[in-house]
Amino acid sequence: MNSDEKEDCECAPPQAETSPARGSDREYEEPEVENPEASRMKRAAAKHLIERYYHQLTEGCGNESCSNSWCASSAGFNRMDNNAAAVKALELYKVNAKLCDPHPSKKGTASTYLESSANSNSACGNSKMNHKDVHSVRDNFKDVNYLTEEKVYEILDICGEKEDYSPLIRVIGRVFSSAEGLVQSFRRSKPHTKEELKSLQGKDEDKDEDEKEAAACSATAMEEDSPTSSSSSRLGESSSGENDVQKLAPDEVSVDIEAVRRVYRRLLSNEKIEAAFLNALVYLSPNVECDLTYHNVYSRDQNYLNLFVIVMENSNLHSPEYLEIALPQFCKAMSKLPLAAQAKLARLWSRYGAEQIRRMVETFQQLITYKVISNEFNSRNLVNDDDAVVASTKCLKIIYYANVLGGDLDVEHNEEEDEEPIPESSDLTLQELLGEERRNKKGPRVDPLETELGIRTNDCRRPLVPFEEFVNEPLNEVLEMDKDYTFFKVETENKFSFMTCPFILNAVTKNLGLYYDNRIRMYSERRITVLYSLVQGQQLNPYLRLKVRRDHIIDDALVRLEMIAMENPADLKKQLYVEFEGEQGVDEGGVSKEFFQLVVEEIFNPDIGMFTYDERTKLFWFNPSSFENEGQYTLIGIVLGLAIYNNCILDVHFPMVVYRKLMGKKGTFRDLADANPVLHQSLKELLEYEGSVEEDMMITFQISQTDLFGNPLMYDLRENGDKIPVTNENRKEFVAQYSEYILNKSVEKQFKAFRRGFHMVTNESPLKYLFRPEEIELLICGSRNLDFLALEETTEYDGGYNKDSRIIKEFWETLHSFGEEQKRLFLQFTTGTDRAPVGGLGKLKMIIAKNGPDTDRLPTSHTCFNVLLLPEYGSKEKLRERLLKAITYAKGFGML
Repeated sequence: MNSDEKEDCECAPPQAETSPARGSDREYEEPEVENPEASRMKRAAAKHLIERYYHQLTEGCGNESCSNSWCASSAGFNRMDNNAAAVKALELYKVNAKLCDPHPSKKGTASTYLESSANSNSACGNSKMNHKDVHSVRDNFKDVNYLTEEKVYEILDICGEKEDYSPLIRVIGRVFSSAEGLVQSFRRSKPHTKEELKSLQGKDEDKDEDEKEAAACSATAMEEDSPTSSSSSRLGESSSGENDVQKLAPDEVSVDIEAVRRVYRRLLSNEKIEAAFLNALVYLSPNVECDLTYHNVYSRDQNYLNLFVIVMENSNLHSPEYLEIALPQFCKAMSKLPLAAQAKLARLWSRYGAEQIRRMVETFQQLITYKVISNEFNSRNLVNDDDAVVASTKCLKIIYYANVLGGDLDVEHNEEEDEEPIPESSDLTLQELLGEERRNKKGPRVDPLETELGIRTNDCRRPLVPFEEFVNEPLNEVLEMDKDYTFFKVETENKFSFMTCPFILNAVTKNLGLYYDNRIRMYSERRITVLYSLVQGQQLNPYLRLKVRRDHIIDDALVRLEMIAMENPADLKKQLYVEFEGEQGVDEGGVSKEFFQLVVEEIFNPDIGMFTYDERTKLFWFNPSSFENEGQYTLIGIVLGLAIYNNCILDVHFPMVVYRKLMGKKGTFRDLADANPVLHQSLKELLEYEGSVEEDMMITFQISQTDLFGNPLMYDLRENGDKIPVTNENRKEFVAQYSEYILNKSVEKQFKAFRRGFHMVTNESPLKYLFRPEEIELLICGSRNLDFLALEETTEYDGGYNKDSRIIKEFWETLHSFGEEQKRLFLQFTTGTDRAPVGGLGKLKMIIAKNGPDTDRLPTSHTCFNVLLLPEYGSKEKLRERLLKAITYAKGFGML
């Protein structure tokens, strides 16, 4: 296909007619040099002649009886690829080789190359361009529609000699504002064959200047006709373009990234040239967005991705000049990439170093922050409606998964799924009763890009850049979480929800989203109960009621929960309502807090034997030789799930591997560092031992453990393990199997039961989608850091007190003077738990209210609402004495 026909068949990108540079027919208007017509004709003649040789070598003349050995139609012709044909065409042009006349069957496609061949030969062979003609052509560079590293340096050197960079600025403006030109630029050079290298080495370096210029012109034509040409392959109409794509690996692109980086380093130091990149990006982005939205360009030419790779290498993208217009428009275009293209970008960028990943993260984060602080977002003007923030967040997701892919991955060691399905809540029955179809399928939500890449966030042990760097605090501050949660659950197709990009949210914001999800499910269960009572005449029971005796709390609670789990597991999704027998406290949250605290104290008592306690690490682990049945561990999992579901913090101390296992990952040798550091150190020394392991240590594949009574229990890691010595060759296998036994096999029954109970409560929750294992621990256990200064800053006052009241000043002075244990007792007394919530004590919202004048009565509290009722004691000493007595002996609930 000739160049004119390609121009006709190619769909011009949006706004192409107004483009400052869209090919030779839309060039800048510049003053012509002397004898311009002759110069133009000479270059055109040389170009067309070489193109004729090229098409003759690739397509032939169409005459089956052709005898020209350099024609593809001849019988003895050896076919060559397009690059080799381009090189050979130049060689044939130099020696003025024979050219065939196109056969009548080929005239339709080759007529362009028949423009007066006699005149062409005479123009090229008998006339010569003087040095001034050649230099002026180089100065204009109107024929440069794509760039290579060499071409950039050539133009830069010429501009440097004349101290005028306007030609280079025009070229950058033309190429970087054109999707076609940018896609075609900076292609990786393919290795030459031996024949091509010989022909290149045999090139006569003493040819006239006009011949060199003609070769340069023809290189453009050959590149346009080659398989890597964006003008033919951009819309996927060339089969050769498709072949070029097939040669690339799934995570490879045809652009030379290192060359792009070198070019940027050379050019970005010049402010005028930098402005050309900025202006070109402003023009390019809307056209690219339109191409991706309406023209489906990527599916027809995967080289289109080169455009984004090249632009993202610009290290100045995060500068203020780009933040106003250029970068937001580019993010909108990039966010329109199809899923396959996003995955390919993520795979490509995952091979970058941490420095490049961090630079790209900062680019999008600065845009988000800039937009957030420069606008007033609220419940009426939602940040979810800001296109720039939404688009940059979607772009940041690609970097996030690149960061995960490039990190320390463990895609194996996955926990097996439960054989028995977890019972679902009864809202399906409600929808059936109302004659409605189910909108969303049950089960955890999975990000489409995560599925496309075949990895999970939890597969990453250590990312290239810490996950915390992806959190944008200004965005979290203005995000209306109730609205965002609604978009997440109901209107995900029409409205963007930041909960679909949980990496950008902090733990406090995600916890709020989880809270909304839990509460809505509780209210849903309550409505279903009312409906059942009306339709089926069932007894009205809208809450999960637990009535327990304080002295038999484990027996009462576990028996009741076991009955519920067997009869109607959906009741576990109802709001928990605890009542202590013989006490008058009404559960508005505070009674449940104490219930969980007491249950945890009992369950994790080493005397019961369900868990073992390590004095060195202060952590609990499942007892592999426990006498308790699996049902008991299931109930423990239910209690843990209920605590999350009812927004209660528990004082449990598990190693991180437990939370990783809850999220679907098995324990490995690396997890022993936290769960059993002594054993981890011993196995590490075994791996690093430089002597003979077999002779010096005499270890076999049989290990021993002790049961509850101290009796040794032997276990073979391999069949007949006692007869298999551990050697330098198999010690890695020994360590892996030892870790597998300790963390997985030895406690398999106990943990599976525990996990099943946990999922009975949380299986329909977005918990697994939103949180990483370390965040799950924070969610369950709260923060270990007790910052009482932050608590003082956020505390509110009522009943006549304010922060300047004498008694309030004395109260804080007294509280700050307490020891760590006394401070925990105060928290337990006031809030029902001695742990700080997610986000620290500053998120607690405690209230101190006046409770009468000076008196001998003790301070009291409403733990459900974090309210401290404090009488106005006459002295600081009396305040301290009364407060200490109250927090030390507080237990139980009574009427005030």
